[in-house]
Amino acid sequence: MEASIVQLGERYWDDFPVGFTIRTRGLTVTETHIVMWAAVAGDWLPIHMDREFTKNTVFGEPVAHGPLTLSLALGLVTQTNVYGDAIIAWLGLDEVRLPAPVRIGDTIHVVGVVEEQAETSKLERGRVRIAFQVLNQRDEVVLTYLTSFLMHRKLP
Repeated sequence: MEASIVQLGERYWDDFPVGFTIRTRGLTVTETHIVMWAAVAGDWLPIHMDREFTKNTVFGEPVAHGPLTLSLALGLVTQTNVYGDAIIAWLGLDEVRLPAPVRIGDTIHVVGVVEEQAETSKLERGRVRIAFQVLNQRDEVVLTYLTSFLMHRKLP
């Protein structure tokens, strides 16, 4: 009997059944994150950049850009290498919601649960949809989103 060799990062659609959960480590959002994002995106709105302005807002202090929080979350998930080499294509991002602000000094982490695993018309491929929540250090949900991937399947 020959031993099979499993390569590092070898993952397949089959490894992502409904209910499979992904958890990331935390990341503390700093003022540097916010300033760098503003520079890249060109979004210098006072709600993110002006401490004096934000004193008179509902937040009372600068808050992180929503797309920055999403990007940090996507990066945290990628760093887990949970997908390995399974992904063929990212199919999209849906239902992005920001129920609470991310403040300078908040530590965020991400939890995702596979909510759909579907076959496709091609036997060698499958699709998954994952529901993600981004939580702060108080376990308050600060961002939610759905994402879908086309993945390689194990062939018999």
